[in-house]
Amino acid sequence: MPRRPPHELRAAGTGRQDDGAVSTLLVSTCPGPPVCRAVHTYLFVDGLDVIARSDDRMAGLGPDLLLRPGGPLCPTDAPREVEVAAEAGPEPGPDRLTVRIRLRGGTVVWSGLAYPGPGGDPVEEIRFHPTQYLAEIERAGAATRERPANSPPGSPG
Repeated sequence: MPRRPPHELRAAGTGRQDDGAVSTLLVSTCPGPPVCRAVHTYLFVDGLDVIARSDDRMAGLGPDLLLRPGGPLCPTDAPREVEVAAEAGPEPGPDRLTVRIRLRGGTVVWSGLAYPGPGGDPVEEIRFHPTQYLAEIERAGAATRERPANSPPGSPG
């Protein structure tokens, strides 16, 4: 699927979920060296890799940053900009992918997005049920902290 710049995606429609629609978050990590240069976090929303679909030049930041207890993915009442990915390469480049995260009522909201959804329509806002969202961050963070160095994700350790 050819990539379109975010401003073109925003021009195509509102990209908001239908009222009441709730997404599911799945967090994964790559194994790091020797497969990858570093360990990267993958953020899947309803089965779609948000980082790759937003900008295929980006790689997710490390799980030690994103998945630490009380870390940047944990929502607060006040919206905050969270860097979730950086330009991939031998050294992270200057470009960053950010998401605005906040707790609104009983919902975790990600906004400031612009990636093509399953039907090609732009996704600009995602809502999560806090219980599933926080449990997934905790599960992925715990799995990352328990995994010995050079052990692939999902391995028993």
